[in-house]
Amino acid sequence: QVRLVESGGGLVQPGGSLRLSCAASGSIFSSYTMGWYRQAPGKQRELVAFITSGGRTNYADSDSVKGRFTISRRNQLNSVVLQMNSLKPEDTAVYYCRAWLGQFEHWGQGTLVTVSE
Repeated sequence: QVRLVESGGGLVQPGGSLRLSCAASGSIFSSYTMGWYRQAPGKQRELVAFITSGGRTNYADSDSVKGRFTISRRNQLNSVVLQMNSLKPEDTAVYYCRAWLGQFEHWGQGTLVTVSE
């Protein structure tokens, strides 16, 4: 069983930065693909970025996050990080961590990011 706990959300002004962390329990964390998703009010949950067990990264297929967000993982710490820079009001959402490996899938509870003056 893998348990995921997100942290690092909060209120930030436009143009600011936040660093989200996802701490995972379980001894096979390094085998999982880890991803960050977000769900804005009234919208569907969408992929932000993911990183494979081998460290390959993939970002949402849009210009909304490329160049501003960076995903990384630290297997020895069982954690995955999403560094978010140049934040915009449209980045406001609940951000979720997801771990998946074959048929197995786990989600965190989410952390709220609010970008506002």
